[in-house]
Amino acid sequence: MSTEHEIGELVSRYTRAADQRNGELMAELYEVDAVVEIHYRGPDGMELLGKLSGGAQIAAAMSAPPSGTMAPHPPLGWSHHTTYDHLVSVDGDEAGIETQFITFDVAGTPKPEGGWPAGTFGAQGTIKPIESGYYRFTFRRTDGAWRISHQDVIHDIPYVF
Repeated sequence: MSTEHEIGELVSRYTRAADQRNGELMAELYEVDAVVEIHYRGPDGMELLGKLSGGAQIAAAMSAPPSGTMAPHPPLGWSHHTTYDHLVSVDGDEAGIETQFITFDVAGTPKPEGGWPAGTFGAQGTIKPIESGYYRFTFRRTDGAWRISHQDVIHDIPYVF
């Protein structure tokens, strides 16, 4: 597998762990001393909203209670983080990727007690975009495995952290 493919796969594992609210799984993708910085790119420039340092903080920030701070998904609810337009760079045991993201909130409609009305067809619920921006990851290869050493999350709209 090419390095570029490995890096892209790590980003895919990141988005799936975020959608699952699985901070432990997400923390495994990072170096022990990794740092995540959350930003808002507004009309006055880049604003640092917060910073996470190390696996324990990353796991807590991305987990649902009781072990974490991220809100759990509601019944019939989910989130989908999507990434696209990956720009990958590799220099030996260091690599980076900048990718755009959109996060969608998915809310299913409960099945009526008497069943779906005649003629009902297709997906039942709503899907709406709730976040967009850029992820900038820096990776380090240690003992043959790539892990995230630094990440910037840059939001396009105001974000509270």
